[in-house]
Amino acid sequence: MSATSPHEMHAISPDTRHTVEDVLEYARRRALYEDVPLDKPMTPRDLERLASGSITADGIGSRRAIALFENVLAPSCVSTDHPGYLSFIPSAPTKASLAFDVVVSASAIYGGSWMEGSGAVYAENEVLHWLATEFGMPPGAGGVFVQGGTIGNLSALVTARDAARRGLSEKGRPAPARWVVVCSAEAHSSIASAAAVMDVDVATAEVDADGRLHGDAVARALDEHGDAVLAVVATAGTTNFGIVDDIAGVGAVARERGVWFHVDGAYGLAAMLVERMRPVFAGVELADSVIVDPHKWLFAPFDACALIYREPALALSAHTQKAEYLDTLTGKPDWNPSDLAIQLTRRARGLPLWFSLATHGTDAYRATIEYGIDLARRIADEIEAREGLSLVRDPQLSVVVFRREGWTLSEYEAWSDRLLEEQHAFVVPSSHAGEPVLRFAIISPLTTFGLLTGILDTLG
Repeated sequence: MSATSPHEMHAISPDTRHTVEDVLEYARRRALYEDVPLDKPMTPRDLERLASGSITADGIGSRRAIALFENVLAPSCVSTDHPGYLSFIPSAPTKASLAFDVVVSASAIYGGSWMEGSGAVYAENEVLHWLATEFGMPPGAGGVFVQGGTIGNLSALVTARDAARRGLSEKGRPAPARWVVVCSAEAHSSIASAAAVMDVDVATAEVDADGRLHGDAVARALDEHGDAVLAVVATAGTTNFGIVDDIAGVGAVARERGVWFHVDGAYGLAAMLVERMRPVFAGVELADSVIVDPHKWLFAPFDACALIYREPALALSAHTQKAEYLDTLTGKPDWNPSDLAIQLTRRARGLPLWFSLATHGTDAYRATIEYGIDLARRIADEIEAREGLSLVRDPQLSVVVFRREGWTLSEYEAWSDRLLEEQHAFVVPSSHAGEPVLRFAIISPLTTFGLLTGILDTLG
């Protein structure tokens, strides 16, 4: 094969047309699979044997490359949109969002500034404003779609520290030797990760017997650490159990003490779209910042986290980057998403969600989220009724944690491996208080009661 010239690599030539057609044809087939394959990981040795040698001086051509991906690389990745994918927090993007994700890439849109991507930014803001309204935040609230919850939490806490520093300076008080973030032991690991990146400390406030953080525990932490606290974090749906903190109580204490209040709702806050669940999330309206991940329970493709601020101007102060080549963007009233988080270059990752919402309507989203909550309750009741199985805790959202009485971690792992090997489901063990347990994380509306009971049947 002869080397491709610089011009040919980008020009609309017969070869380029074949490449685009091959890729789009595969994307079409994958998006329209009637039965999504679960698939499973391969060993490094197997992948070395089957997939090595694809990067060459002259290239292997699109046909060989797409065949390699379709027949070797893709089957070695577990499909997170499979209805039997019940580990971690799954993803179940709508077909509309998947299809439009291709459009976003094909359109070569830069989503960091209004100047270059005003239409995309406008559409993303439509979604962010809708979410902010659903969460009870004021009309001026707004934000940005970032890569994921980790980046969302980090960006919010960086903004919180900047606001805390400015607040102390205005009062003529010095900044502390070490800043502190207050959260519960059940908070997502990304909070500790963000604190490590920021070189600040984490103070863990006590939770109740159900794992929920309350205002009185936060008040004690604030009494202990005083001006050093840059933010209090409440969790709206923990990853392991789906626990929702006493957001109203925590938020009231933070507001009373003048401390930034952040709500990490990466997984669970989407449940607030269900009318009967709103009381569970009372207090979100008090938040200075909040995140929710559409690639979890809002049925968008990876990767997307909606980061929303009560006062976006505070984020601008913390995150706007200064450089000569950026002078044309800064100091103007334009809504530049890159000024609201730590990422400068950004894909317009909110557009697939916008398209799906515009296509299907918000009522469909509410109903689909409610389906997961109802199914979790139903399978929890089934677990309780089965001999040898027991719930670790009643589900609050769509995560069901349970145990097979008498099993050790090695038994859980062997069962999990067998389940995946047989292409039945992907359910990996978790742990709670040192005890190995199992959990169903239900996101996909294609996950059925029959599928879940079939998994329970394999436990003996």
